[in-house]
Amino acid sequence: MGHHHHGHSHTHDDLKGRNLLISILLNIAITISQVIGGIISGSLALLSDALHNFSDVLSLIISYIATLLGKRKASSHKTFGYKRAEIMAAFVNAATLVVVAVILMIEAVERLLEPQEIESNLVIWLSLIGIAANGFSVLLLKKNSEENMNMKSAYLHLLTDMMASVAVLIGGLLMKFFQLYWVDALLTMAIGVYLIYMGYDLLKESTKVLMLFTPKSIVVKEIVESICTIEPVKNVHHVHIWQLNEEEIHLEAHIDFKEDIKLSEFDAILEQIEEHVYHKHGINHVNIQPEFDKCDSKNVIVQD
Repeated sequence: MGHHHHGHSHTHDDLKGRNLLISILLNIAITISQVIGGIISGSLALLSDALHNFSDVLSLIISYIATLLGKRKASSHKTFGYKRAEIMAAFVNAATLVVVAVILMIEAVERLLEPQEIESNLVIWLSLIGIAANGFSVLLLKKNSEENMNMKSAYLHLLTDMMASVAVLIGGLLMKFFQLYWVDALLTMAIGVYLIYMGYDLLKESTKVLMLFTPKSIVVKEIVESICTIEPVKNVHHVHIWQLNEEEIHLEAHIDFKEDIKLSEFDAILEQIEEHVYHKHGINHVNIQPEFDKCDSKNVIVQD
């Protein structure tokens, strides 16, 4: 077995943790103020925004815990450590986005059938506070969200909540100047649709990783064909490629050789394979089983 392993900075992880902690505290403050404001004003959009903010708090806590777990070392009982913690956090957070969206849309339909007068001034001020606080949190997490699925899930929660606050502000202004109270429920419905749209893609991607699907950027046939060009490789079969977490992609395969080569020769070929799959496909962990004249299935993909 051979592998490349590229570590990541602990300072980078500490910064992620700090930014998440700041965002958690900000969202707790927003949630409390919006619940109180929503009850006083009678605004469903404000209460729905508070519910979404509460889901943000939970998702950010999950992301924070996953970040902490991801730092833990592997052991004899946990040979991969907690490297999957952040992927699981992304899955849970994406699922909660969709669940919250459905709840909001049900509430919106009920309010559309029975519109109520709303204290728009309070709605406007609280939505402005929500935009400012969530906007700051979004900026804190934006950079990390581009390279980490867990941070992306937290970022999406905050981004959609900032958008929701913008929608609530627009609704508050329309209610204040035009008495269009049904806008409150309509905007809540729009927020729900947007949450489902944003959450589904992340839910799908995190599910693929948890199910050990081959990353979409990798074509198994191309890898097999390129390895077969190396002498004296005869056949590549029993291929499995999966993503462990954001940093690690694993390749497992059996290679049938044309001749009974020495172990030192195999090591040289293995090094070629490692370099090729890393630079061409981003695969940084390689596990190859060498074979010669062995009677087993030569199918590229083998169902265990």
